Amino acid sequence: MSENSDETTAPAVDWDTAAAAFDEEPDHGLRDPEVRAAWDRRLRAWLPERACDVLDLGCGTGSLSLLAAEQGHRVTGVDLSPAMIDLARAKLAGRDAVFLIGDAAAPPVGERRFDTLLVRHLLWTLPHPARVLRHWRGLLRPGGRLVLVEGVWGTVSPVGIPADRLTALLAPLTDDARVERLSQDARLWGGPVPDERYAVVATV
Repeated sequence: MSENSDETTAPAVDWDTAAAAFDEEPDHGLRDPEVRAAWDRRLRAWLPERACDVLDLGCGTGSLSLLAAEQGHRVTGVDLSPAMIDLARAKLAGRDAVFLIGDAAAPPVGERRFDTLLVRHLLWTLPHPARVLRHWRGLLRPGGRLVLVEGVWGTVSPVGIPADRLTALLAPLTDDARVERLSQDARLWGGPVPDERYAVVATV
C-alpha cells in the first residue's frame, strides 16, 4: 500500500477548548472505580512487568500515564494541546513523569529511548500512518513494544482504523502483533459500545 493511499483525514477538534470537559467521558477521566480498574488490568497485561520507560503519545489529561506511573513505570507524555498537558502535569504531580507539548507523529524525544509506546485513539487521526509507525518504531529500544488502542466509530460515516488494516501496516515492522478485542468489555467504556474497539500489542 502506498504512502498516499494510507492518508487519513480526521475531523478538526480544538483540544485546548475540549480539555476542561475531557475527563467527563468514563474512559477518559477513569473516575469510575470499575472503569479505572478495568484499564489498570489491561495496562498490566500490555506493559512489561519490570519498571520501564513508557512514552504515552497523545496523552491527553494523563489518565493512562497515571496508571502506568502507579504501576512503577517512568512515563513521558506528549500532547499537542497545552491545556491537556497542564492537566496531565497536575494529575501526575510528584510522580516519575514528564509531559511535553508536541506533535505525537514526531514527538520531541530521542530515538531508542523507550521500552513501550502507548497510544490510544490517535493513530487513525494522523496522515500517513505507515510513515508514523516507522518513526515510532525508531523511538523504541530493541525488543520494545507498541501498544496501540484503536477502533472504528460510527455507522453512517464511520471513522477510525480497522484492526486488519493496522496489523497490515505493522507487518513490515514486526513479526509479532497480537490483536485484543475490547468492544465487548463494557467495563472499559462505562457501558456497552457498538463500535469496533481493540488493542494491538506488537514487539519490535
